[in-house]
Amino acid sequence: MAGSHRAKAAAPRRGTGAGRASGRRPRRSRIRTVLVTAVSLLVLVTAGAGWAYLKISGNIDTFGADGISDDRPATTDGQNVLVIGSDARTGGNSELGGGDKNDVGRSDTAFLLHVYADSRHAVAVSVPRDTLLDIPPCKLPDGSWTETRHQAMFNEAYAMGSTAEGNPACTQNTVESLTGLRVDHTVVVDFNGFSELTEVVGGVEVCVPQDIYQQDLNPGRTTRGKRIFAEGVQKVSGRKALDYVRIRHGIGDGSDIGRIKRQQAFVGSLLKKVKSDGLTPTKLLPLADAATTSMTVDPGLGSADKLVSFAMSLKDIDLQNTEFVTVPWRYEGARVAIVEPDAGALWAALKADRTLEGEDAGGGSDGEKKSPAQHSTPSPDAGERISGEGISATVHNGTLVTGLAARAASVLEEAGVTVTGTATAGSQDHSTTVIEYGPGRKEEAETLARLLGTGELRSSTAEGLDVVLGQSYADQATGDPSGEESPEASPAPSGVPTEVAEGARSADQDLCEGLSYG
Repeated sequence: MAGSHRAKAAAPRRGTGAGRASGRRPRRSRIRTVLVTAVSLLVLVTAGAGWAYLKISGNIDTFGADGISDDRPATTDGQNVLVIGSDARTGGNSELGGGDKNDVGRSDTAFLLHVYADSRHAVAVSVPRDTLLDIPPCKLPDGSWTETRHQAMFNEAYAMGSTAEGNPACTQNTVESLTGLRVDHTVVVDFNGFSELTEVVGGVEVCVPQDIYQQDLNPGRTTRGKRIFAEGVQKVSGRKALDYVRIRHGIGDGSDIGRIKRQQAFVGSLLKKVKSDGLTPTKLLPLADAATTSMTVDPGLGSADKLVSFAMSLKDIDLQNTEFVTVPWRYEGARVAIVEPDAGALWAALKADRTLEGEDAGGGSDGEKKSPAQHSTPSPDAGERISGEGISATVHNGTLVTGLAARAASVLEEAGVTVTGTATAGSQDHSTTVIEYGPGRKEEAETLARLLGTGELRSSTAEGLDVVLGQSYADQATGDPSGEESPEASPAPSGVPTEVAEGARSADQDLCEGLSYG
């Protein structure tokens, strides 16, 4: 009986084991299951992020660094990013209005984005595609290098070599030669990439100043066609966003300058949308995936982590402090000429990391602003005298104004320039003052332009500096014909010209304000 009782008493213990098998788990086992699940999820998330990075890196095309000139400006504070919009590349662009796969790559739009060292300010300077300038030596597909081309249109640089993928290195060389600023990165986005990017962000708000019809987008049409944009604020994406930034006719004077203003407004609106969504890797990865499907970059941005890291470095820039301007310009017949010394003053301000309003945005290691003494190229103070010491030049009168060369020579000599001779130019119908400079003399030519208050710079294979005075100098020159004129009579701008600063557009500006030129 006793044995039978002990056997029955032991049964509940055996029953405890049976109960464990029926679903009751000890705490240690449950913790192990949770940990395994968490680790598995972490592995899946990490693998997903890794896959996304690999996918993006696989999307990116880079252009060869061997096409970038060896004669480059020195590195300065901040970052300079050249953004090129290409209208002819392979990959579906023909369906969006671009060229076919056998077409020559061309740049439809371009701007240089200067990100200040304080990481809180930025300014984008647009260069009209028809701007007349010098295109420095560029590398061709066969490995040879071109000679410098004078008075060429800006967008010819991208087409140099006549390849479907274009020549971004040549455009970079041209921008560095034009501005004296070192381009840290170059990004080319074609129609496809732009279209997809606007879809990923869910559309971009724009303002259309008037009803737009098919004929406005394609002037070759014989009829007005359907209305494609109604007047007012609206959200656009994909092909419609592309049509908005490409349209030129039917708005304002139908000029490329007017189109640039609308493109600047669009980029500002796009930045506002991206920032409102949040600049986090989670948000940036889909954007990067869309953009990189049709993007070409310099080798320094040739991977997903480099691109995302660069994008994240822009997250603290305030929309109000993100500004858009167009290089100082004027019409030269049907083309666009750069106005000096205004353009030189703009480049000098960016070199010195000064905003359009004259603020020092150099920043510092602790985020504090640097003193002007810490800049490699400080902007001159309002009363600072410009020195021409060590510069020698000849001066020719290209107008019918008697004694103009002598007056200009006096201005230059007063500032310390050695004038090696004055004479009458071969023709006296020059409307613009031209300063031709030989190899390594560009900075000296810029100084002459600032001293004279005018001057279009042109590189030359000849040694030395030659000033050919045009009506632009005659119109502004004051003082008596004997040459009693000082540099103060033709003041050089001490900062960004007022009309340039006042004409700037910020990324948070009203969408419908200042959309057209003319």
